[in-house]
Amino acid sequence: MYFMKIISLSIRSFLLGTLVIFFLVILDDEIVNYNSYYTLLGASFFIHLSITLIPRLILTNYLVKQIHRGKTGFRTLLIGGSSNAVDVLKEITSLPKGTGNDFIGFVNLNGIDKDLESELPYLGHVNDLESVLDEHNVEEVIIALDSTEHERLRQLISRIQGRDIKIKIIPDMFDLLSGSVKMTNSFGAILIEVNDEIMPFWQFVVKRLMDLTLSTLAILTLIPVYITLAILVKTSSKGPVFFLQERIGKYGKPFRIIKFRTMYQDAEKSGPQLSSSNDLRITNIGRFMRKVRLDEIPQFWNVIRGEMSLVGPRPERRFFIDKIAEKEPQFLQLTKVKPGITSWGQVKFGYAENVEEMIMRMKYDLLYLKNMSIAIDLKIMLYTVIIVLKGSGK
Repeated sequence: MYFMKIISLSIRSFLLGTLVIFFLVILDDEIVNYNSYYTLLGASFFIHLSITLIPRLILTNYLVKQIHRGKTGFRTLLIGGSSNAVDVLKEITSLPKGTGNDFIGFVNLNGIDKDLESELPYLGHVNDLESVLDEHNVEEVIIALDSTEHERLRQLISRIQGRDIKIKIIPDMFDLLSGSVKMTNSFGAILIEVNDEIMPFWQFVVKRLMDLTLSTLAILTLIPVYITLAILVKTSSKGPVFFLQERIGKYGKPFRIIKFRTMYQDAEKSGPQLSSSNDLRITNIGRFMRKVRLDEIPQFWNVIRGEMSLVGPRPERRFFIDKIAEKEPQFLQLTKVKPGITSWGQVKFGYAENVEEMIMRMKYDLLYLKNMSIAIDLKIMLYTVIIVLKGSGK
């Protein structure tokens, strides 16, 4: 199964890479006839295939054998302290071939089964789940709950999603999940894996190529605009031209977002605050830039650096993410993808002035997350251009 998946993914990437090389390098070469194009294209593909696929298969075979022998694996956390958790643990550990689960311990929800406590270290209560995940660098979570605990299951998945962590649950939970799931059979231990594959791999590759190409073109094309806005910002009030602030990116990793400064200096000396439509902290030029979204254009640099994408949920500060997550844990799902310069929530709702409005905007971004595609990205970018031209941004 692993080899077939690797071959399938490799052939897709080889085809894409071959086409890129063909159009960028080969197409303008002098040739005798057009049959030479087909020959060069085929030769490029098979050279690419032979040089990279065989070493990849050898390496994969080595890693699979290491996993089966129990010499390597994924740091796995078991959630649950009942007999269900004991059964799952025994089923996995008793298999003749290793599944790759390196159990580091468990967290409980209510009581603790004595058999489980004798097998695994107790790492804490589920209320401390986030700190346990961070402290122990968890790579995979297995949730062993009774089939009656529907709401708790949903809450747990919402709290874990958004991190680079694989989630598996016991089979009788299949009909309780919303979204895409797939059955997995790990050499006899049947679990359900919550499928976080939002888009096909090839679309993520195209999306990244679009990000790099369009962001580079935008920076080069908008140089006169950058210079003009920099002068206007500098002369409008005291302070730097650019505004740098820590935001939370994909899988909860922080990065520094760059924007043109739209507020007076020390606008948040009293602590984190969201801006409003009549915010006195916003400068006159800042109000105009926000209306047509020009304050966001320095973020093309964040896109080139790989911290952001052109389209994706807007990045927020940790302070506000924690406040939103208290009311609506599903917000954490938005950190499964790179944040964007523009988003469906930004197009349909605009800037949020309080936590309640951020939750309202979240619904549009969750809808985007469930329907991500290159076509949707292009549609959102088109709407954003219209907003900029009309100056109708909120």
